[in-house]
Formats: sequence, structure tokens, C-alpha cells
Amino acid sequence: MAHLLSTHCTLIPSPATKMFFKPLNQCSAIVHTSVPFWADRSPRMVVKSQRKRQEKQYVSSPMATPISQETGSKSSAASHKIQNESIPKCKKVMVIGGDGYCGWATALHLSNKGYDVAIVDSLVRRLFDQQLGIDSLTPISSIQNRLHRWKSISGKTIQLYIGDICDFEFLSEAFKSFEPDSVVHFGEQRSAPYSMIDRSRAVFTQHNNVIGTLNVLFAIKEFREECHLVKLGTMGEYGTPNIDIEEGYITITHNGRTDTLPYPKQASSFYHLSKVHDSHNIAFTCKAWGIRATDLNQGVVYGVRTDETEMHEELCNRFDYDGVFGTALNRFCVQAAVRHPLTVYGKGGQTRGYLDIRDTVQCVELAIANPAKQGEFRVFNQFTEQFSVNDVAGLVTKAGKKLGLDVQTISVPNPRVEAEEHYYNAKHTKLIELGLRPHLLSDSLLDSLLNFAIKFQDRVDAAQIMPNVSWKKIGVKPRTVAV
Repeated sequence: MAHLLSTHCTLIPSPATKMFFKPLNQCSAIVHTSVPFWADRSPRMVVKSQRKRQEKQYVSSPMATPISQETGSKSSAASHKIQNESIPKCKKVMVIGGDGYCGWATALHLSNKGYDVAIVDSLVRRLFDQQLGIDSLTPISSIQNRLHRWKSISGKTIQLYIGDICDFEFLSEAFKSFEPDSVVHFGEQRSAPYSMIDRSRAVFTQHNNVIGTLNVLFAIKEFREECHLVKLGTMGEYGTPNIDIEEGYITITHNGRTDTLPYPKQASSFYHLSKVHDSHNIAFTCKAWGIRATDLNQGVVYGVRTDETEMHEELCNRFDYDGVFGTALNRFCVQAAVRHPLTVYGKGGQTRGYLDIRDTVQCVELAIANPAKQGEFRVFNQFTEQFSVNDVAGLVTKAGKKLGLDVQTISVPNPRVEAEEHYYNAKHTKLIELGLRPHLLSDSLLDSLLNFAIKFQDRVDAAQIMPNVSWKKIGVKPRTVAV
């Protein structure tokens, strides 16, 4: 099996490196940094590096100041569905992980709806692609170019803070600078297979996700007590129990006594375990500190386009199809486009909740507009439909035939440890009650996804089609990319 991590890359930045923003005129020296960034070369941010007792300051190209300072030509707002609504009551929203798949679409959607948005991101997701030798099917612009383009099209500014939320000093500066009314937290390593590659990735996932979320909770407590946390959880926390899955809580009668308790969790990877830890930490701080929080236990997200991302090619979102970050639907669409058999893991009865990316951004907006009460920990199951892997393969096969594709399906050994046939019935009514109008998986949408995959089929790396991460064979030593 191919090695996955370059020996020249450091998986986790040195804990001795501290990063936060200061005004540019406070910089006394410019030095090089080993922290990887993907950016243009206009210096916009000063980062302070602390290594033992030495203190150095340097300029890095990512931006910590509003992009409104940049100029750009404006397109016709009417032709691009730009919203000119009144500013919402909770108007300032910090989107942590705003350079990622769900975060980018959400940041643009909220900005378009009139919210004052700031993105906080370490850009480590882009580093993962380099380390693993994978890439999005769609070409992705740098975060700076993305935000410049959004400014030029919409006239709206999204502020950018680049740094690691596991560094509380950085996060504190971002909180004090932006003063968010709501925080949307996507800033976690989100792949179960990634967390199961080797020990270092498992440790990184747990440290990044659990410590990062703890830091967000402490930042809210210290600097923005009224701030509403909207945390992206996962339906994977529940596992596949042989009873109905409720929304976060279950009422149990035992030995004649009744209580409402958090729904039992049966996580199936080190990633899913990190999300369970997050949920417990958030629930505790709501009780102890009075934090207000909404946990959105999200299903499998599909789709590329939202109203905002389709405005310009530089706003295009990710489309992951590899065995580490790609979902079954994405992988099947790409496999069909390149005439590769659809790879169903095991028996294919694994059933999960699914939702369109347009519904992800809609759900987040609904949660922000209807915040939790002080001290309340709400849990919403965020999906719109349920499908088994076999169901998804059948839908892609049917849609492919309409486009003249001879789609075949094969069963491959399941790299995961999971039930391949099971009962699955999860409740998902709370977001509907708040006003969610679902976009269901239709023939037209599948046609769109397949045409998207066909359009970019020259970018498909055939070596990434088959699964190469095994739950049972997780390694101790970091795996590297063969040169």
C-alpha cells in the first residue's frame, strides 16, 4: 500500500510555535516561517513566533485585516443573487473552519444574507491534500483570492484570521478583535478514515478537535458570554443502534424511575470519538457556565453548488472523491464518470442520513436566527433523507444510464469495522419545525453531479479510487508518500 505522509512534512506544528495577530507597524523584523501557507504575496498579517525564550516577529501573507481595504470591480449584484436584506439581530458571525467544504459555503451564504462574517482557519485542510497526495476534483483558489472575488462580486467583506484555534492566545486575539455574536464551529479534522491511518493522525484528530473546541468554549466564557455556539457534530456519534435515534436525548424508565438523558453514543472511529468528547464538554459548560449552544449532528453532505458558490469559478467549493475524504455519493459519481465500477464496501446495507450542501447552510442560518437559551444545550439531527450504500449506488447507476454511462457495481472488502446490515431510523424534526425547506436528492441533482464529474474527469487520480485505509490495520508509524 502506498505511503501517505511525506517525510519532509510535519503533521502537527510544533507546540512551541505561537501565532496571533498584531498591527503591521509593530513588526520589527521579517523572518521566514516553517508554517505552510497558500497565499498571494501581499503582506497583511503579522505573526508572532515564540520558541523557548527567543521571540521573533514576521510578516505572513494571509490576511488579518478586512478585505474591504482592497479594491475590485463590482459585477451586477442583481445577476448574482446578492441579498440586500436588513442586518440580522445577531449580526456578527465567526465561522471557524471557513475555508473548508461546509464552512466556505456557510460563510458566503451568511455574508450574502447580511451577516458580518469572519473566517478563522489554519488552512491545514490544504496541507492534508499535499501530505496525502490527493486533491479536490474541482480546482480551488486560495482563500485570499476567494475573498477578493467575493468582495468584487458582492461588495461585501468577509474578514480573515489565519491561525490554529488550539493556540488559545491566537483565538483570544481573534475573539477580542471581531467580537462575534455567534460562532459556527466547523474547525475540526472531519474524516473518519484520516483518523484511522496511523497513530499520529489519530492523536492529531483527537487533540485538534477536542482541544480546539475546549478553547472555543473558554473564549466564549472569557470574552463573549452571550455568544451562541453552533457546533457541527455528526450523526456518527450515535452509531447504528437497534432502536430509533432521537435528537440528542432519550427518556428512559428504569426500575420504576424515569429520566431524560443524553442519547447513548457508539462512535466508530477516533474521529467520531472526538465528536462525542466535544458533545460532553459542550453540555458540561452549558450547565456550569451558562453557555448557549446548538449541536448540529450532521449527516452525509453532498453537492457542490450553492447560490453563492456558483457565482464565479473562483468561489467554487471542494469536491472530494478519494478514499479518505470522499463520501460514497461523491466517489460513486466520479467512478461512474471515469467508467470505474462503483465500489460498495461489504454488503452495502450501511444506512446513513444525507443532506444537500444547500440545506447545510440553511440549517446553520436557522440555528443562528433562533439561538439556544442561556445554559441550554440543544441537539438537532441535521439531515433530510436516509439511504443505504446500495441505495446510493442504485441511484447513481440509474442516473448514469440516462447519460449513456454503463455503470457497474462491485463489492470490495470493507475497510471499516461496522455493521453492514442494520436497523436505522433517526428522528430529524426540529430543524423542519424551525422552517427548513429541504432539497431532496432528485434525478436532476444526480445528473448535475455526474455532469460535474464528467467535466473534471481529467483531474481524477485513479490511484485514489480504491480504499487504502483499514480500521484493523491502523499503524503506529506515520505513513509517507513514496517518492
